[in-house]
Amino acid sequence: MGARNPQGSVVAVVALGGALGASARYGAALLWPTAPGGFPWTTLIVNVVGCAVIGVFMVVISDVWAAHRLVRPFFGTGVLGGFTTFSTYAVDIERLIDGGRTRTGLAYLGLTPCAALAAVWSAVWATRRVLAWRQS
Repeated sequence: MGARNPQGSVVAVVALGGALGASARYGAALLWPTAPGGFPWTTLIVNVVGCAVIGVFMVVISDVWAAHRLVRPFFGTGVLGGFTTFSTYAVDIERLIDGGRTRTGLAYLGLTPCAALAAVWSAVWATRRVLAWRQS
């Protein structure tokens, strides 16, 4: 037998987390479906919420909690990577443009990364403020 693959557990937790995150995203799409030709609010909200959660998560595991080595790959890469979606975002843009809603598609193209960056930045800022307040 060869040496054990030390990355095997990382791959396994990323896969498990990804399955959970993707399932949650699929559930959100079932609960709040986008009408044909409609604005993809569900994908936008999922991506923004996922970015906000990763902002909180990264502060907590970097500044507060000495997490197990598999927590970051499981939750950060797996769950949140599976929950947020670049592929659906790209397909949504294509559908909007192909459906003759070019301005809406371009607005969505710009809105998503701006909203996602604002969400992660705001979440990091707010989490650090809450932690500083709790420590004082």
